[in-house]
Amino acid sequence: MNTYLVPDGLAGGRVDATLATMTGLSRAKCAELIDAGEVLLDGKIPKNSTRVAAGGVLEVRLPAAEPAVVETPVEGMGVLYEDADLIVVDKPVGVAAHASHNFEGPNVLGALLAAGVTLTTSGPQERQGIVHRLDVGTSGAMAVAKSELAYSVLKRAFRDRTVKKTYHALVQGHPDPMSGTIEAPIGRDMRHQWKMGVRADGKHAVTHYDVIESMAGASLVEVDLETGRTHQIRVHMAAIKHPCVGDVMYGADPVQAEALGLERQWLHACGLGFAHPRTGKWLEVESGYPQDLARALAMVREGMY
Repeated sequence: MNTYLVPDGLAGGRVDATLATMTGLSRAKCAELIDAGEVLLDGKIPKNSTRVAAGGVLEVRLPAAEPAVVETPVEGMGVLYEDADLIVVDKPVGVAAHASHNFEGPNVLGALLAAGVTLTTSGPQERQGIVHRLDVGTSGAMAVAKSELAYSVLKRAFRDRTVKKTYHALVQGHPDPMSGTIEAPIGRDMRHQWKMGVRADGKHAVTHYDVIESMAGASLVEVDLETGRTHQIRVHMAAIKHPCVGDVMYGADPVQAEALGLERQWLHACGLGFAHPRTGKWLEVESGYPQDLARALAMVREGMY
């Protein structure tokens, strides 16, 4: 963490603007760091609009230089839809959306470039065409922009929450009620670098769920996200004591995970729906369960665990 002391001349300013002045980063980048929980003001996570006082202590984890995009093919990454404006891929587990310093494995962007797909140049070079992301450990439908128009329109659609994002999750136990809404702020768990949690100072997060099948000890749940926070489904389901099967990080039974042969959480992005950026017509794309999730679900259905 880098530490800065707020001088008298910057007293009264917003945290994001003050940080930009003191670090040389853009205000937008500083706002991203604050939202990600990478900034502390006098030992607490501030909001972007929080005002600073003279002598205040700002601590920030400055980002490293962005990683270069490496064109690397990804075996098993199918295409669910493609036209001149966009492509929707079936992202396998273990593949990131784009390159980062925290992950050295394959990524969707590098795989598309390796396959000769021409993407928009909008956005940072290491994230060109990326309009939304799926976690490395989550499989399913992910859209990437190929044209400048698609990038602009889809980024706005995801920001304005007009995209229908449908997930299926196999969770432990039986949620009560069987349909409901979880509204709880999510922020970084300061005790564990890679973990998120429900925090009073976190970002607003809303998850709608509906049990579509009940089995002995588990439920198949359809989830509709109103917001898109990191690990949102995993955190919210764990918060109501029904973690995703296999999600040991968030409290799932490790014995069950091993018995089902799961090395990740049972969570799949099975559908995306949005207005096509050029035609305006509603487009829906679906992704079937990958082999590891289908096998685990069949075992639970058959009462094998």
